[in-house]
Amino acid sequence: MFNVERLELARKRRRYTARILAERAGIAPVTLSRIVHKQQVPDESTVEALVAALGFTRAFFEQDDFDPIDASAASFRSLTGMTARERDAALAAGSLAFEVMDWVSERFTLPEPDILDLGHERNPVAAARMLRQHWAIGEKPIANMIKLLESKGARVFSLAEDTKNVDAFSCWRNNEPYIFLNTFKSSERSRFDAAHELAHLVLHRHGGPQGRKAETEANNFASAFLMPQADLVSTIPYVSSVDQIIQAKKRWGVAAVALAYRLNKLGLMTEWQYIQINRQYRSSEPEGLPPERSTVWQMILTDLWKDGLSRGHIAQQLLLPDEELESLLFGLVGDTAPPERQNPVLRAV
Repeated sequence: MFNVERLELARKRRRYTARILAERAGIAPVTLSRIVHKQQVPDESTVEALVAALGFTRAFFEQDDFDPIDASAASFRSLTGMTARERDAALAAGSLAFEVMDWVSERFTLPEPDILDLGHERNPVAAARMLRQHWAIGEKPIANMIKLLESKGARVFSLAEDTKNVDAFSCWRNNEPYIFLNTFKSSERSRFDAAHELAHLVLHRHGGPQGRKAETEANNFASAFLMPQADLVSTIPYVSSVDQIIQAKKRWGVAAVALAYRLNKLGLMTEWQYIQINRQYRSSEPEGLPPERSTVWQMILTDLWKDGLSRGHIAQQLLLPDEELESLLFGLVGDTAPPERQNPVLRAV
């Protein structure tokens, strides 16, 4: 069986239009259209041409249907400038991540989801405070946002897309929360993206505001969640210089602009000071923090190494191209290979 649904999944993942795929496979566009709409069964030579053009394994297209992600059910970090092909490629990556997680769940026991449904709470700042209280983290800064999300049952993957237009997105699947982060961004901005997506999971699980209003709510939640007001006021009662912001941002692991915005909204920074910092650090981050790593994926891959399973072996078992698995884990894990054995050194006596 040649699954045309998976054909469409691979096409979107490669960001091909139907015409581009037909040209790369050397078949007529009308033939491809008939195959996709199940009006024609492709012959062996056509199947081989399509498989070669897409760069997936033949066995990938012979599997059962997959779980698609409805674009309306996925909360994207930013919609500005994102094309339909970029959006579809990101959603296709999400469907592949579902299959990776199914494979992992058969072999490992993962943390149960513990993310509150606060869709009834109209104040995002109050919702952030409630979730902090539920997780018993009080007002203290969050050392590792990815580690915190994973400990609360979120399934975190990377979006190693060759575009700056796709920041992050989140969704629910079978009562499990998924967060996809653009790991090419700075650690500070990635942490804010993670908190922003957490807001969508908490506030917009059953719908609610759409578009700019939903994004504003998520931004307000993320700002309050990462930088609690009580901790801010006790640490920075007033702003005396730009250098003070650069040093203080490390405490909360946020961008200088994000900290300045929060302080300005709380009345702890003048409008003029905020404008100065925004102009200076809008496009560059001073004294950047090291990237956060995934604890869950590090443990999973290290444990699989004990059975001789590398990432390449895992991709083979999942019938995925190596680069697709790498893109889902890119930036989340470091080196998970076992240390090389060193030959004993012989010295003449």
